[in-house]
Amino acid sequence: MSDQPYLVSARKYRPQAWDAVVGQSGITQTLQQSIASGQIAQAYLFCGPRGVGKTTSARIFARAINGFDVQDEAMSFNVFELDAASNNKVEDIRNIVDQVRIPPQQGKYKVYIIDEVHMLSQAAFNAFLKTLEEPPAHAVFILATTEKHKILPTILSRCQIFDFHRITVPDAVAHLLHIATQEGVNAEEEALHVIAQKADGALRDALSMFDQLVAFAGKNLTYQAVTEQLHVLDHDTYFTLTDQALASDIPGAMLLFNDVMARGFDAHHFITGWANHLRNLMVCRDPQTLKLVEATDDVKAKFQDQASRADLFFLVGGLDVLNQADVQYRGSQHQRLLVELALMQICSHEALKKKSPDAGLMVPQAAVVPASAPAAPVTAPEPVTAPAPVAAAPAPSAHPAPTPVQEAAPVQEVAPVQEVAPVQEVAPVQ
Repeated sequence: MSDQPYLVSARKYRPQAWDAVVGQSGITQTLQQSIASGQIAQAYLFCGPRGVGKTTSARIFARAINGFDVQDEAMSFNVFELDAASNNKVEDIRNIVDQVRIPPQQGKYKVYIIDEVHMLSQAAFNAFLKTLEEPPAHAVFILATTEKHKILPTILSRCQIFDFHRITVPDAVAHLLHIATQEGVNAEEEALHVIAQKADGALRDALSMFDQLVAFAGKNLTYQAVTEQLHVLDHDTYFTLTDQALASDIPGAMLLFNDVMARGFDAHHFITGWANHLRNLMVCRDPQTLKLVEATDDVKAKFQDQASRADLFFLVGGLDVLNQADVQYRGSQHQRLLVELALMQICSHEALKKKSPDAGLMVPQAAVVPASAPAAPVTAPEPVTAPAPVAAAPAPSAHPAPTPVQEAAPVQEVAPVQEVAPVQEVAPVQ
């Protein structure tokens, strides 16, 4: 065991230079050019999802504008970090405003990095406005947030805004592979793909899962170990299920779903996972859209093979059925039955196609739409019967039946004939 304290990969391999930042080349290039040209703004806003490099880029930027090296301890006197999630009061901002007036002892700039800036209170934002608009020449503010829409427009207008995007699966896999090599871990590429997809664009989450899996599986990181530990349904499950649906094997699909539930997986996750699988099959039907599938080359080959055996109506109809089940799942009292009905409907596509070869799985909805369409013609003959009542006797009445029906109302105005009632009042004269 090493005497050095253990560091998680997210901290151990935190980028210290621009070229080490993953997946944000456009932003890093812009910041480098602004430093080279000396065009340093007084305030920057780094916004984007968690774990994509906002704070890391802020630290690299602070070091670069002062010309400090990575090992230079003087940088700590020029960079001030504030966590706005726990320091969101007016007093905290006023302390920064008071410190801004003091010039740096070394270097050219004092950099204030305020993380989770959207957590500041309304009063704190207002106290910050004037200083943010006209700070001293030696002060630079870098605000970082995951929720830009919560920041006041008056703050946004005073900052240069940089939108950090999610880390793509290929970039995350490449970075994980580099770290695995540095750590001496033999990792399968398909296993790293699962980690990257599970992280959903957050590289820090991917590194945390990588550390957890290495602690579980040791130096040999396999696809099976990753799917078991992360509790993820593997591709083979959905490939088998789709083959059963194409073969109209309802019993086999029901048994497979029962096995998935017995392993502790959520039925809602099962629905969304199969929908994503069918989406990938549809994408693989065209070579131009094949690049939209985020998977290894071996898995892409499997997708292409299965997509060649699935017609368009099956894929579109299956996606439609699963989408409806996804929407109805939360409000359903019988969630398992809802999923089983979706399975049976998708697996019965051949029987439905025999009823209407042009519709495939869309038959149930197509049957409902025409049913309502003839209903309109059934009401349409009513204008034809409307002229039949002698109301059409007046010559001016043309085929537009609705107007004669409305003109019948004046006929009811003959009610003044009932006003003869005053004639009945002559009875008292007798």
